Amino acid sequence: MRLFSTLQAWPSFLPLLLHLLVCDAFIVAAQNGSAWQIQGNGLQNVVQWDHYSLLINGERIFLLGGEMHPFRLPVPELWEDVLEKIKAMGMRMVSIYTHWGFHAPTANRKVDFQSGAHNITRFLEMARDVGLYVLVRPGPYINGELSAGGMPLWVTTGAYGDLRSNGSAFTEAWTPYMDGMAQLVRPFQITEEGGGTVIMYQIENEYANQWRNANNKIPNPQSISYMEKLEAKAKRNGIVVPLAHNAAGQTGKAWSTDYDTVGAGGNVDLYGLDSYPQCWSCVLANCGTNNAPFAVLNYHDHFQEVAPNQPPFMPEFQGGAMNPWDGPAGGCRDKTGPEFVNFYYRDDIAQGVTILNLYMIYGGTNWGWLAAPFVPTSYDYSAAIAEDRSIGAKYYEVKLLGLFTRVADELAKTERIGVGTTRYTNNSALWTTELRNPETGAAFYFVRHVDTSSAEAEAFVLKVKTSVGEFYVPQISGPAVLSGYEVRVWVADFHFAGNNTLVYSTAEVLTYVSDGTDGKTTLVLWVPDGLSAEFYLLGAREGKAVANGAGSTAITFDKRDKGVVVGVWRHHGMSVMEFDNNVRVVLADRSMAYKTWVPALTKDPRVPVNQTALVIGPYLVRSATVRGDTIFIKGDPNATTTIEVFTLSAVSKIQCNGKEFPTSRTAYGSLQARIPGPTSEIRIPELGPWKSHDSLPEREPSYSDSGLAWVAANHTTTSSKTKGTVPYLFADEYGFHAGIRLWRGYFQSVPSNTTTVTGVFLHVQAGSAHGWSTFLNGKLIGSWLGFASQTASNMTLSFANITLRKNESNVLLVMHDDTGHDQQSGATNVRGILNATLLTSSGVEPPLKFSSWRVAGTAGGPSGGLDPLRTYYNEGGLTAERLGWHLPGFDDLAWATASQSPSEGFSGAGVRFYRTILPLDLPRDMDISLAFQFTPIGTAGLGYRAYLYVNGYQFGRYYPSVASENMFPVPAGVLDYGGDNVVGVALWAQTEAGAKVDVDLVLQYAVESSFSSRFEGSYLRPGWDPRRLAYA
Repeated sequence: MRLFSTLQAWPSFLPLLLHLLVCDAFIVAAQNGSAWQIQGNGLQNVVQWDHYSLLINGERIFLLGGEMHPFRLPVPELWEDVLEKIKAMGMRMVSIYTHWGFHAPTANRKVDFQSGAHNITRFLEMARDVGLYVLVRPGPYINGELSAGGMPLWVTTGAYGDLRSNGSAFTEAWTPYMDGMAQLVRPFQITEEGGGTVIMYQIENEYANQWRNANNKIPNPQSISYMEKLEAKAKRNGIVVPLAHNAAGQTGKAWSTDYDTVGAGGNVDLYGLDSYPQCWSCVLANCGTNNAPFAVLNYHDHFQEVAPNQPPFMPEFQGGAMNPWDGPAGGCRDKTGPEFVNFYYRDDIAQGVTILNLYMIYGGTNWGWLAAPFVPTSYDYSAAIAEDRSIGAKYYEVKLLGLFTRVADELAKTERIGVGTTRYTNNSALWTTELRNPETGAAFYFVRHVDTSSAEAEAFVLKVKTSVGEFYVPQISGPAVLSGYEVRVWVADFHFAGNNTLVYSTAEVLTYVSDGTDGKTTLVLWVPDGLSAEFYLLGAREGKAVANGAGSTAITFDKRDKGVVVGVWRHHGMSVMEFDNNVRVVLADRSMAYKTWVPALTKDPRVPVNQTALVIGPYLVRSATVRGDTIFIKGDPNATTTIEVFTLSAVSKIQCNGKEFPTSRTAYGSLQARIPGPTSEIRIPELGPWKSHDSLPEREPSYSDSGLAWVAANHTTTSSKTKGTVPYLFADEYGFHAGIRLWRGYFQSVPSNTTTVTGVFLHVQAGSAHGWSTFLNGKLIGSWLGFASQTASNMTLSFANITLRKNESNVLLVMHDDTGHDQQSGATNVRGILNATLLTSSGVEPPLKFSSWRVAGTAGGPSGGLDPLRTYYNEGGLTAERLGWHLPGFDDLAWATASQSPSEGFSGAGVRFYRTILPLDLPRDMDISLAFQFTPIGTAGLGYRAYLYVNGYQFGRYYPSVASENMFPVPAGVLDYGGDNVVGVALWAQTEAGAKVDVDLVLQYAVESSFSSRFEGSYLRPGWDPRRLAYA
């Protein structure tokens, strides 16, 4: 460590300080911002922009936001919980993808924006009521690690020509959805009288096709035409807020009016860049290179080149990483944990970014078959809000930055004054960036290691230029220390609450609140646990410590001509200092800052400082209101906690979640109360007893496939560019788009002196981690167990152990799952059987081929399915699914009551469906999360797959031979916390060894909360439909 050697050399450093004072003057450009004109789109003047930032109603704003996807949390009541948590972490904006395929699952031009999780109107209403700006991103292509990138699977057949193009067929396909989205969003734009909070609308996503050659600016007319059609449609349907685009990486340079100096066209109002500096996947190999830990990219110069007249905007910056099939158990939360948050998000701001949207802030679940082929059920994304909606250290670290950017108005307009090493500090191992507001003079110094892979502790002092002179700080509390992977943000001439100025601070600004009654302002600073801090408060003559942090923190007050310098040594906990200029300073260590909240007393997404309160203590504070002498706090105490509140002096009482608690006032004016933690006992019942039934009768030759479930697979021509066995056995051609498909092929074995049918060659293409089993006349002849990296597979299967039926049809059943369609241009890669060829003893084709094929998938698949709420993304073609055994209301009375449980399993190859009723009666005044855990019984014999169904929703795909994922959170609303729940498990044994697995219900978390996870959600759980009887 360099820390101790630098501290020991402190006396010898003083001459160097004098030398730097003389020789290293700052060169500060005289900037007044006049060179950068405020711009608009000519359709409205509410949302404008310039080189620095967005302006809303003429006021500059720094926007920190986060991404969530409503369709990945199919319970609208829970959207409010996530939105409240986003707001509580200091963010001003939420960004959403909407999913064309989910809203328009059929090609009949019908679009659903009303039912269940399709109800985007309800989401926009919630965002408005919570007080968050919204960035809407409807696609039509969105990527998002989704099957076909979110395009409906009916466009993947090839019949619609090139996707993401200006072709007429594709245009007609997306028009109803894109028209509907724009019309839906229109009244929620911030420009509408009494409207909502939508401030931007993104066109397409990661579509870097404007140029055939970006550096030489050679246009691509077809792609430009496609973008212009999308933009024109949006405007024609009433979208007037700025149109934006999200560019994947720095090479495309697409759709920026600034970069397009040749009049190519197709440009949007706001150019955006996405970046995932530590790889968007938990498996680094997926990104093509091994990303060096904490390596930084140069965004500053890119924005200057491509969009200098627009604010540096990142619609997607890495908020975590998705975990593919072959990823580590539980994801890679450590990879993008608190250190990542601290380092990268501050570095983005140091490079001038003023619109920063984190992808993801809440990931959710790839329930059903929503996911792209390489992604399993979980889309936790190691996000700040976990898949089960819990929060932890990463969330709190984002909150430190969110609360700061919400009060640092001066950060929305800065110039980069300088960068360097010894120009700013006495330590050549450190790199400093100086940003300064050209109008107010406020400065922001960002300090990090030069070698960003270093976690070495480095002592330093920093040269700051202020309105009262230049200083090397800290002055009285000893050198500061930068340790670990972090970026420090120190301010100079930071203006707060009117005329107050923080001349400098070596503790970071967290927030400040103002008491409009008596003019008292509370400024909150924070410092890493155990480190020293120093700040200079302008205009104060006297100061005193009224509360010391834990460990008898030493606090020194040094009077200066223009204020007071305060030094605090090795700080722990919370200290409070009061000054004679009506300023109170609260200094918190990181642990205390994590539990510091600033709930808004308004729905205004800007969250004006004079409409906030300061609350310290609980696990989560969602919101607060003040009425009379009482502050009403809504939040989640997860344990008995002392809550401390700084608010209007007229307030003397604290209510939390509707309960009033004895309240006392501290010597420095805050209120305190003791809030109890959870008091209700949570009883999680065991699963069982189970009933079960065979779910693969289709393997038997006596089974009849003449019913509605089956479609003749007889196409001899195809729109697909892929060719294969004729008739073509491509599932999407026959209206079956997701989940498990069953193919029954018929052939006759005719006695011959020269040839005998000896086997079959099968080539199946069904996406990464796919699997399949093949039966001949009811007997297993082989299975493909699956590999995380293989999207297609082939096997030669012998008939040696099977007695063929002579002079009558033999039936070959191929059962395969489909893990999703590939993304981008790969969306049209077919799913199904590419080759099915009978083999003979002589090595030539037999005199008879397969005489016919039939295919089954989702019940009612060709017409869109029988479940419009959950859609065909939820279920495939298993007998259990087609007949609705997974649904509430199915009558299983005829099933044997002494059936085996999944843990007892069964022998032999096939599929068995297990069903049980789970009664729940959970408390109403709590937020509770439950999950289902699958555990293999023994380490051998993992040749099986299991699918979890809860009240009709498929909420888990467990592939023990392929992936480590075995924990499946299921949200309230899908689960009925106050009634009976249908839990189903389809167990697919791919070998004759059979299958068995333990399935348990586990408690993820339970907290007392103003948000109750027990609510009336029966509309989300539609039950069994007798029409399903026709799909046996």
